[in-house]
Amino acid sequence: MGRLQEYLKQIVYGGNDGIVTTFAVVAGFAGLGAEGTATVGGIAVLLFGLANLFSDATAMGLGEFLSSRSEQDVYHATLEKERHEARYNPEYFKTEAAGILTLHGVDAGDAREIAATMARHPDFMADFMMQYRIGMADPTTDGPAARGAMTFISFVVFGAAPLLPYFLLDPVPATFLVSVFATFAALVALGTLRWQVTDATLARAVGESVLVGGICAAVAYGVGVAFRV
Repeated sequence: MGRLQEYLKQIVYGGNDGIVTTFAVVAGFAGLGAEGTATVGGIAVLLFGLANLFSDATAMGLGEFLSSRSEQDVYHATLEKERHEARYNPEYFKTEAAGILTLHGVDAGDAREIAATMARHPDFMADFMMQYRIGMADPTTDGPAARGAMTFISFVVFGAAPLLPYFLLDPVPATFLVSVFATFAALVALGTLRWQVTDATLARAVGESVLVGGICAAVAYGVGVAFRV
């Protein structure tokens, strides 16, 4: 589960959006009514659904890539600034570090000694300040490309669930009910994955995933009903 924990944000973010946005296409057609769905046909549902699935997955993946790249750029720019300050203003950083250590329960005398030692190592002092004063963690443990790819894959894998019934069955009103069940199953699977790699309870992890996805699906279906002719 180690690798899943590293990419949990991308898996949940991509998976939930994939399920919801793809189901929105299906629910929108279903909201038009059985007659509208039959007229449009299952091929059109699949066409719009697949176009939405892969275009949005690509956009999400590239968006995650750019976001991660920007996060890294900001981190490294801030780190360089902190390193410069640690080298040329060590006394200020020594005082700051001692105060931080004291807040974390270190004895004041020991805190001053530790801070004095850190001040002789500017790069370490800068890393310490980045984490404990600024609150920025190093985002370089996993690359932007890997995060973007994981978002794309999760979006496609989970987002395909609402469309599967339209690949396998005729586009009759009952097919939408099967799609609803497939969507529910995908949301449960996503919630179960969250439960496996976090400290959340099973009920909370699954419940939150189903609730968020269900609200979005209901909105999409409602829009279809509103435009029913």
